[in-house]
Amino acid sequence: MEALERRRRWKLYVVLLLVALVISIIFSTCLGSTYIPPLEALKSLFNWAIPSLEVNSLYEQIVIAVRLPRVVLGCLVGAALSLAGVLLQGVFRNPMADPYIIGVSSGAALGAALAIVLGLGFALLGSATIPVMAFAFAMATLLLVYNLSRVGGRVPVMTLLLSGIAVSIFLSSITTFISMFAGESLHGLYFWLLGSLSLAQWSQVMVIAPIVVSCSVAAMLYARDLNIMLMGEETATTLGVNVEDVKLIVIVISSLVTAAAVSFTGMIAFVGLMVPHMARLMVGPDHRVLIPCSTLFGALLLVICDDIARIALAPTQIPVGVITALAGGPFFIYLLRRRKREYTL
Repeated sequence: MEALERRRRWKLYVVLLLVALVISIIFSTCLGSTYIPPLEALKSLFNWAIPSLEVNSLYEQIVIAVRLPRVVLGCLVGAALSLAGVLLQGVFRNPMADPYIIGVSSGAALGAALAIVLGLGFALLGSATIPVMAFAFAMATLLLVYNLSRVGGRVPVMTLLLSGIAVSIFLSSITTFISMFAGESLHGLYFWLLGSLSLAQWSQVMVIAPIVVSCSVAAMLYARDLNIMLMGEETATTLGVNVEDVKLIVIVISSLVTAAAVSFTGMIAFVGLMVPHMARLMVGPDHRVLIPCSTLFGALLLVICDDIARIALAPTQIPVGVITALAGGPFFIYLLRRRKREYTL
């Protein structure tokens, strides 16, 4: 009876998050330098399905071509970072782990910095050069960290964590050094490092959407193994879980979605730290429901943060990474204090 009640509560949380996300998407398409009434925004969104609607062509152009790509990209990036966060927190068995802990974001930042400072923005692959460079460096960083962490065919979690931190610091120092020679490109590099959705395009959505969806499905396949690993690696091995394989696959999934997100939007901090922890407070530690709730919650949170970034100092737009950092900083302090109390007890 208790299990049935728990499932009903989980379903309710998922439905509520979906409803809140849909409402936030509609609301977000209304906001901007030109305010669009919600009814007009809805007409613009559904004109393709109901051609008989009387739609203001200017409103439709603004909603479909400018605002909706930004909102959808925000949903995907928020979901990606939250997915990576919940998976890594499961592997490390630590709620303070986040998607940037193994150095993937620092690798992406270095790749983007090289592309921007060297003026490769349109030289190689057109506007896709910076994201491609960022993604390539991010995945190369993953390979480096993973190989540095291998000890006798195993990858101890603590060794992986320390290797990630060391590589992240090293790559960040190189990025800082490169920024000294950025010249006129410094503003673009600085804006990218802060994280922003302002350059969102449908082409970016088409690239990141399959990655986020496929990685989310793959993550759900390992939800049960992650639940068992919460009891410890030795216990999980005893119960038939191939711990090393699961760790490798989960870390690759986390790094892949993080690299995809960071490549297009820059470094948006704290989403992957805050969201899984907040979702865990709602639904508990069961990854079968924690993963979907975290991805939905992450999408919702980043859309709301981007709304604040757009309207707080309008017409000037604040990088969304600044807003998430302002929210995430106090939350991180709260986590530290909570962990400190646990150790004291």
